[in-house]
Order: sequence, then C-alpha cells, then structure tokens
Amino acid sequence: MKKINFWTTSLLLLALNACSQNPNSAKQQRTTTSSSSENTKLYPGAKPDAHWKKVLSAKAYEIMVNKGTEAPYKNPYWDNHKKGIYVSAATDKPLFSSDAKFESGTGWPSFFQAIDNKAIKIVRDNSNGMIRDEVVETSTGLHLGHVFNDGPEPTGKRYCMNSYAFKFIPSK
Repeated sequence: MKKINFWTTSLLLLALNACSQNPNSAKQQRTTTSSSSENTKLYPGAKPDAHWKKVLSAKAYEIMVNKGTEAPYKNPYWDNHKKGIYVSAATDKPLFSSDAKFESGTGWPSFFQAIDNKAIKIVRDNSNGMIRDEVVETSTGLHLGHVFNDGPEPTGKRYCMNSYAFKFIPSK
C-alpha cells in the first residue's frame, strides 16, 4: 500500500509540474550562458535585460526574461472565454487567438496552434531534470511557456502558456 501511495503521489507531483518551471534554475542557467533575451544573433529583436525590466511588468519580466512560471488557476487568462487575440507583453506581436484556445484543465491558458508559426520558436528545455519543448518569441527569444503533444485535433499540440507573457486584445 505504501508503494502505491508513493507512486501515486510522485505521478501527481509530476503532472502538476508539467507546465511549471523553477525560476531559480533558469537564473542559474543564465549565469553560465548568454541570456536568450540578449542574443541578437539568434533573436534579432533581443534587448538587454535592463530594457525588458523597464518595458515589462514585474510578473511579465519574471516569466519572460527569467523563464519563470505563474501559479496555475491564479493568472489572468486561464479562464478567459472572450473572443480576441493574445499578443506578446513585450512586443505587442499577435501570437495566439481565442479561436485556438481550449480548456486543458492545467490552470494555464492553452492553445492548439499559434496565429503564425513564424512568430514563435520551439527550443529544447532541459531544466528541472525534465526534457521539454519551450516556446519563445521568435523575434526576442523571450519565454512564453511550453508545448506538449497531448492537445486536441487538428494539431494534437497543447501550447501551455503563461498569462503574464501576454496582453489580451478583445475583438470588437
């Protein structure tokens, strides 16, 4: 019985951590490698972190620059059912549409596709002892969330995004 409880608890913790990222591990990574938000060779719109600190809210900066994760079910857009588009909090570029948003049950806004696949880039994320696919903004390299292969048709993708990486523009 103890083994079953141990495995059940372990699986539950892993599932809850599926979209999360420990900001401290990201900060440790950033001290040893060049910041993606400052790498203009890979990301033409990259800027120094000091620039993003002036432009972004504290929560958006923690998520986008420090690659943090907001709390599930306690963020602005996980339960947003309005029609409109989600634009980058950093650049105002359109990234996701409410037409591609779905209820994933994770507590974060989830989408099955981006408005334009050229606006986002998928990079390997090896943090926290996991291998995941991180979603960053193509122009800046700023962190948006992660993508998983357990979403609905037609793509089968679940873009598990952070609300604070976006501004929502309602349809008129």
